[in-house]
Amino acid sequence: MAKPHTSKAAHRGQDQPYKKRLAYFILGFGWIFIILAVAGSIQLGASNINYTTVWKSLFFYDANNPAHVIIHELRLPRAIAALCVGAGLAVSGSVMQGMTRNPLASPSILGVTSGSLFLMAIAYAFFPGISYKSLIFISFAGAGLGAALVFLITALSRGGNTTVKLALAGSAVTSLLSALSTAIGLRFNISKDLSYWYAGGVSSVQSSQLKYVIPAIIAGVIIAIAISRAVTILSLGEEIAKGLGQNTVFVYIAGIVAVLLLTGAAVSIAGMIGFVGLVIPHITRFLVGSDYSLIIPCSAILGALLLIIADDAAKMINAPFETPVGAVTAIIGVPFFLYLARREGGGL
Repeated sequence: MAKPHTSKAAHRGQDQPYKKRLAYFILGFGWIFIILAVAGSIQLGASNINYTTVWKSLFFYDANNPAHVIIHELRLPRAIAALCVGAGLAVSGSVMQGMTRNPLASPSILGVTSGSLFLMAIAYAFFPGISYKSLIFISFAGAGLGAALVFLITALSRGGNTTVKLALAGSAVTSLLSALSTAIGLRFNISKDLSYWYAGGVSSVQSSQLKYVIPAIIAGVIIAIAISRAVTILSLGEEIAKGLGQNTVFVYIAGIVAVLLLTGAAVSIAGMIGFVGLVIPHITRFLVGSDYSLIIPCSAILGALLLIIADDAAKMINAPFETPVGAVTAIIGVPFFLYLARREGGGL
């Protein structure tokens, strides 16, 4: 008599209720963890400030108290920036992976981040007094340039679009644009200005910058959530999506707009912070399943938490000196990327 066995599909079906409950837990209580993480980030620094002082500075601000000034001018904007950048990059990566059905897709790998930095380098070189508001729009345009180059190279290659080809094209475009940015920095003596963006970090963020970045991040997340159900269907395959009557062109356009808003805003304030958009979507899918209406908002919460914690680690690794946040995220992301490339590339 043959032994009964349970298929993988049956296991996945049994896991769905549990994963949905976990998703609702993340959505319901994730904000509590974010608030606690932000409070901890504000308290932590070269000079530790107790939580009582943090509380008083937020609700009973005293401009004559140096600790209150430090919190409002330096630490609170930094914590909010880490929250926004982490959420933006994570959601951007989720949308890219869902639309392209490519597990290696992320802003840092597919040339989106390097494209933003390339045009920002040109802006610094030829328009030294450029305003931050203008710099954000340039960052958006650069994100589009980087992504367009990657997909153009992949489309022109033999055999069409594959997971590894897209990753290789992204690596090539990233290397090219990074080299050109470095050359521009050396030629126009702006290497010091560009070094902050290449290191990646939120230590120098000012509250005046956040008023431009926060609306862009919020708009990008709203667009991503609005098309999340369509991305779920698209992740099953373009032919299936069309067969179900989905307007795939509209979904692609909306997804691209969301990615450009999220990545452009994140790069304009924090520079090159890699792998958040790669790692978080995979972790989120593992936790909550394959429904992008849950993946995208949960990715925003987990991405925000990751970057706030990474920024705290950057403060502590070599205190009182700052370690670039990009280096901290790379420690997590590089091994994860190599694992995915090997798995998807069939032993690459």
